Amino acid sequence: MPSRPEFEIQTDAVLNLVRIRYVRHVTAAGMKACRAEVERVLPGTRAGFTVLTDLSGLDSMDLDCVPHLAKIMDLCRAKGIGTVVRVIPDPNKDIGFNILSAIHYRRGVRVVTCESLAEAERAIKPPAK
Repeated sequence: MPSRPEFEIQTDAVLNLVRIRYVRHVTAAGMKACRAEVERVLPGTRAGFTVLTDLSGLDSMDLDCVPHLAKIMDLCRAKGIGTVVRVIPDPNKDIGFNILSAIHYRRGVRVVTCESLAEAERAIKPPAK
């Protein structure tokens, strides 16, 4: 029986948004596959794009994921990321995202941490005209 993916990636060209949802247990191999998918979708984004990272379905993530996660952040920074919105309903599941962000995004990238997907959706909603 084939294993189920440990992540899902969706893009929204209108919102200039990349959604990454991690589910169940994420292994280094799963994060490497995620990195490859991010590399594939990033050319479709414009400078100032937003990444929504949803950890609400995450049970655990291997420590070996960190180098691939750091590379995803570096790729996003090189492409001109403007905002990161994270859904972390359980602070114990922040397996270092905040520390990695401080190192790999530095200044100029807005980082918003939310407890729910609904709160995150409000954070990415474009301002009313």
